[in-house]
Amino acid sequence: MPGSLKSVFISFDWDHDKAYRNLLSAFNKNPANDIQFQDSTPGAIDTDDVGRVKAVLTTKIREATHTLVLIGKYANTPHHDSAEIGSRNWQWWEIEQSVAETKLIGVKLFSENATPTPLLNAGAKLASYSVDSIAKAIREA
Repeated sequence: MPGSLKSVFISFDWDHDKAYRNLLSAFNKNPANDIQFQDSTPGAIDTDDVGRVKAVLTTKIREATHTLVLIGKYANTPHHDSAEIGSRNWQWWEIEQSVAETKLIGVKLFSENATPTPLLNAGAKLASYSVDSIAKAIREA
């Protein structure tokens, strides 16, 4: 990994916030802006097997130096498999796994979106969804 390039795992709601995740990836690829990181997020995990999904996500989180959580409208909504996941939803689980493994960055897509409870008191750097705010949070986290 060149210089101080951070390896970032992006936690996001696959069903509702994929477009914001894809735009963040486009920001990262555009040399005209200040966001620069190595993306450690897995692509689509084509299985409903919770254990397999956890294994893939755990590997990717451990490869990262930072976990960037896109906080959307549904970030605190219970998942239908929450009992099997062992947390409220996949984002909560990813945050809980990341606390011991990476530095945390929370990015609110809209200011009124509630911060997921696991991010509170976890030393997370908070940012708004803008190139400048995200770039600054990645640099300072």
